[in-house]
Amino acid sequence: MSSEPLKQIHLAAHFPGVNNTTVWSDPAAGSHIDFDSFVHFARTAERAKFDFLFLAEGLRLREQGGKIYDLDVVGRPDTFTVLAALAAVTERLGLTGTINSTFNEPYEVARQFASLDHLSEGRAAWNVVTSWDAFTGENFRRGGFLPREDRYSRAREFLATATELFDSWDGSEILADPESGVFLRDARPGAFAHQGQHFDIEGHFNVPRSPQGRPVIFQAGDSDEGREFAASSADAIFGRYGTLDEGRAFYSDVKRRLPAYGRTPDQLKILPAATFVLGDTDAEAHEIAHEVRRLQVSGQTAIKYLEHVWNRDLSAYDPDGPLPAVDPVVGENTIALGRAGVRQFRDPLDTARQWRELAEAKKLSIRELVIATTSGQTFVGSAATVAESINGLVQADAADGFILVPHITPGGLDGFADTVVPLLQERGVFRTEYEGTTLRDHLGLSVPGPARPPNGPAPRAGIPEPASPDL
Repeated sequence: MSSEPLKQIHLAAHFPGVNNTTVWSDPAAGSHIDFDSFVHFARTAERAKFDFLFLAEGLRLREQGGKIYDLDVVGRPDTFTVLAALAAVTERLGLTGTINSTFNEPYEVARQFASLDHLSEGRAAWNVVTSWDAFTGENFRRGGFLPREDRYSRAREFLATATELFDSWDGSEILADPESGVFLRDARPGAFAHQGQHFDIEGHFNVPRSPQGRPVIFQAGDSDEGREFAASSADAIFGRYGTLDEGRAFYSDVKRRLPAYGRTPDQLKILPAATFVLGDTDAEAHEIAHEVRRLQVSGQTAIKYLEHVWNRDLSAYDPDGPLPAVDPVVGENTIALGRAGVRQFRDPLDTARQWRELAEAKKLSIRELVIATTSGQTFVGSAATVAESINGLVQADAADGFILVPHITPGGLDGFADTVVPLLQERGVFRTEYEGTTLRDHLGLSVPGPARPPNGPAPRAGIPEPASPDL
């Protein structure tokens, strides 16, 4: 029997996004706009003692065939606005948001996150992403003209510059002595100067050092560059692998990169996104999961998804019929604008060939093929089965925990909180109470010291490129 102590599991909740994993048509589903939905979801996560809530962000409505794609949820309020409001109705839950480095400015984003960290008393986190398409860029003054290499160069410098701003206050500047009338010990608090390829700014950062020093930094991506960025600079990475072998391989690969940056394995958390379906028994859960997948991939959705590969209008095809005999249209122009999933089909002709072979071998219709080739639920079973699965993967070093994505908003997390969490607590692998007040406390991360001497400018840092969002 191993004498190694059991690893503590990290759990987080992803407010379901604007995609087909969210079954908005279910009678139990609620609004993605009403603040009450966010409050219910956040309070459930906090009641279950989760580390944090995560909000993704889309900067433009997606289109397909020249029309707004309305089979999924369309639109959601601004991420910062929602997180700031949630800070007032929660006490310990971390508040994580995806904010784009391509179309924002370092001063603006650093100021927003430092403010959120103050308002929440140390619970802010930033998922750093770039924008991958010119379609989204049309909403912004820079448009989509930035070539790939410049976009990622900007992202590296963006994060380095934001870090300089966070560190421009060391935390000792404010005296606020009413007897002497002296408010500041330092006559030049927040002084910064940055000259680089993308940013040439100087002045005074106007938000004092926040409780965490800097927000917790998250990264999403599976490329070699993304893994290297996580190892060098991120506090957590969104993994995409929920199986034992793939998870262990990813976990090992990312963690082995840490020593090159003077870091230890506990300084980076690997947290795959995970969906789940619960039932009173395993058999019932699998029956529910099957129905959920059919709701997630309706006939209309299946046809639209197939158009991502074929890059042509397939609306005349029967989703319960065979795949098209015609080949995909290959080219830069895509029928599905703003859809991240389009990027994964780098060779549409080869993808179509493989899908035809699979459909013929298993006698699958278009809808059945799409269900078979897209992600299903990560955890399916009774509460005991799901608890065992989650714990097994974490103890086997396939993950440090999971970011749970329910398919119903806002009540989809309730059953997990009520049934699975108590079983993990009984095993001694998940907290029964918060032991700290900040997100860094929850994740077991130390507060970083200022990366500059007091009253001096922050040193410039070379930071590998953040990857585009994969979640």
